[in-house]
Amino acid sequence: MSQLTQTSIASLQICFYGAGSMAEAIARGIINKELIKANRISMLNRQNADRLTELNERYGVQTILQGKENESYLREADIIFLAMKPKDAADAIAGIRAFISPNQLIISVIAGLSIQSIERLLGGHSSIVRAMPNTSSTIGLGATGISYSDRVSAQQKLLTEAIFSSVGINAVVDESLQQAVTGVSGSGPAYVYYFMESMIESAIKLGFSEAAAKELVVQTVLGAAEMVRHTGEEPAELRRKVTSPNGTTQAALELMQANDFAGTIEKGINRSAERAGELGADIERSISE
Repeated sequence: MSQLTQTSIASLQICFYGAGSMAEAIARGIINKELIKANRISMLNRQNADRLTELNERYGVQTILQGKENESYLREADIIFLAMKPKDAADAIAGIRAFISPNQLIISVIAGLSIQSIERLLGGHSSIVRAMPNTSSTIGLGATGISYSDRVSAQQKLLTEAIFSSVGINAVVDESLQQAVTGVSGSGPAYVYYFMESMIESAIKLGFSEAAAKELVVQTVLGAAEMVRHTGEEPAELRRKVTSPNGTTQAALELMQANDFAGTIEKGINRSAERAGELGADIERSISE
């Protein structure tokens, strides 16, 4: 965090426009890592008051200003997170345009929404970050792809990366790769969960109790991921070490290969990335209408 002191971060005000699970995960990471105190973080949404009350009671973040409207949070924030649902994004962002100033940093975690679209909705002259975290950010093990507009300063880049480091790892990528980030790591946890579901169901059919099947599968997946991380070896090499010639693992893998397991994964990732593009195109159309 060179050139960026703990004091300089702690003095900032952050506003989340959108109060869903991703906004909560990022806010919790910031608070848990003690980057910024909870009372300097505000969280807004357009209609779910119960959700805001829940977040206020759970973390101590600001959700209500006596005698003021939500625009006060937006005007006073140094950083504004755009965290609304894609279908609501165009109207919601356009609706806050009057409260945004050029010196604020805008960070979007909206799937498919381009930096150019955000600039159009805000009238230009904003420093914009496009980021794609995943749901593992909830437990501090997220993976986030980050892209910057030309107006984002070196200091703002350091700040952005410090924030996303509080919920996991991050990688700065060209914006053209953001749809691919969505396909690989943004949607990636769901692929792993689906694989785990299938393993658990198979174990139950073989005679295990549901609890035992879940415990075996969770530990197996956890152990495999940790082996890759701790040994530094490639997954393919670790797979070869487990696979004895003509053994049980080889028999299973041959069946998976015959059914194009790798091809199915590739197609799924490509479809997720493609869908991110479709969501962005839908937002583009709504801006133009």
